[in-house]
Amino acid sequence: MRYLKLLYVQVLIAIVLGVAVGAIWPATGAALKPLADAFIKLIKLVIAPVIFITVAGGIARMSDLKAFGRLGGKTLLYFEAVSTLALLIGLAVGLLIRPGAGFNVDPATLDPAVGAEYAAKAAHGEGIVAWLLHLIPDTFLGPLAGGELLQVLLIAILTGFACAKLGEFGDRVADGLDQVGKVFFAIIHLVVRLAPIGAFGAMGFTVGKYGVAALGNLAVLVGTFYLTSLIFVIVVLGLIARLAGFSIFRFIAYIREELLIVLGTSSSESVLPQIMEKLQRLGASRTVTGLVIPTGYSFNLDGTNIYMTLATLFLAQATNTPLDAWQLATILGVAMLTSKGASGVTGAGFITLAATLAVVPDIPIAALALIVGIDRFMSECRALTNLVGNGVATLVVARWEGELDRGRLARELAAGPGAGADHPLAEGLATDADGD
Repeated sequence: MRYLKLLYVQVLIAIVLGVAVGAIWPATGAALKPLADAFIKLIKLVIAPVIFITVAGGIARMSDLKAFGRLGGKTLLYFEAVSTLALLIGLAVGLLIRPGAGFNVDPATLDPAVGAEYAAKAAHGEGIVAWLLHLIPDTFLGPLAGGELLQVLLIAILTGFACAKLGEFGDRVADGLDQVGKVFFAIIHLVVRLAPIGAFGAMGFTVGKYGVAALGNLAVLVGTFYLTSLIFVIVVLGLIARLAGFSIFRFIAYIREELLIVLGTSSSESVLPQIMEKLQRLGASRTVTGLVIPTGYSFNLDGTNIYMTLATLFLAQATNTPLDAWQLATILGVAMLTSKGASGVTGAGFITLAATLAVVPDIPIAALALIVGIDRFMSECRALTNLVGNGVATLVVARWEGELDRGRLARELAAGPGAGADHPLAEGLATDADGD
C-alpha cells in the first residue's frame, strides 16, 4: 500500500483509469477535459514567476557577465545541432519506412476546412521580423501576466543585468527574489499533488473524443513516430549523455514522475517548474537551468522536430505527392525555422506542421485532415521527447560551462528521486553548482 503514496504510481493509475473511462463511456470521457485544463492552468500560474526569479536572481549574482553571453551562445549552438539532427532523423525514417505509402488519398475528397483552420493559426503573426518584435513585451508586467516565456526570459535577463551592476543593493534584490521564490515553489509542491486528477481528465478526454479506432486507423504512422522518438532518446540523447558523464536510463528514471505527468497531460509545460527543480538538485547551476530550460521550450523541441519531417513525408506519400531532393531540402530548411515557434503546449506541434506545409505548396494543406484525429495520440510522445531532450541539454551545457556538480549528479542519479524529494527548491536557488 505504501506504493500508492508515490505520485508517479498515482499518476499511472489515473492514466489507466482515464483510458478505461474514455473507452467504455466515450461521452463521459470527453467531458473530463476541464480537469486536465484546470491542472495545467494551475501549473502555468507559477511558470512565469519561477522563470523570472530563477534567471534574474542567477544573473544578479554573476561576477562575470561576459560568461552569460558565452553560456547563451553555447546553448543556442547545442540546440541548433541537436534539433537539426532530430529533423534529419524524422526525414530519413519517413523515406525509409514510407508510412504513408499505399493510402492513395485524393486531396479533393478531404475537408479543406481543417487544413485552412490550422494554416490560418500558423500564419497569424508569422515572419522573422514580426517574431522578433513579439519578443519585446509592451509592458514589464505583461509577460508575467500573459505567460509568454521568451518575453519573461528577456525581462528577467534585463533585470538580472541591472541588479549585477547595482552592487550591494543588487545583491539585496537577489536575496529578496530568493525569498519570494520559496513561496512559488511551495505552491508548486501543493499543485503537483493534483497531477493524477489532471492526467485522468486528459486521458479520458483523448480516448473518449477520438476513440481507440482513430489510433488503429493510422497505426503505422503513430507506431513509426513512437519508435523513432524512442530510438532518438536512447541512441542520440543516450550517446550525448554518456559523453557528458551520465546514463540516459538513470536520468529517465530520475524524472519518471514528470514524464508520467507529461504523458497524462500531453504538455511538457505542465512540469516546467518541477524539471527545473530536479535539474538543480542534480547539480546544474540555477543560472544554466534558468536559461536553458525556458529557451529550450521554444528552440529545442526534439520530439516536435521528428514529428514535423516524418508527418510531412507521410502526408506527401499518402496523397501521392512526389518530392525531389530540392523539395526535401526545402522542407528541412523551412522546418528548421518553423519549429522554433513551437512550444510545449498541446496542439502547438500540429499548428507548426501546418506552417511548414503552407511554405511547401506541393503538399495539399487539406491533407492535414488525415492526421487531425490522431495528433492528440502523438502529442504525448512529442512532449515526452521534448522534456528529456531539454533535461539532457541543461546538464550538457552546465558541464561545458563548468557549472555542473558531477559528484552530486552521480549521487542523485544513483540514489533516485526519492532521496531528495523533500528538498525545497529554494535551497537549490540559493546554491551554486559547487554546492557552496
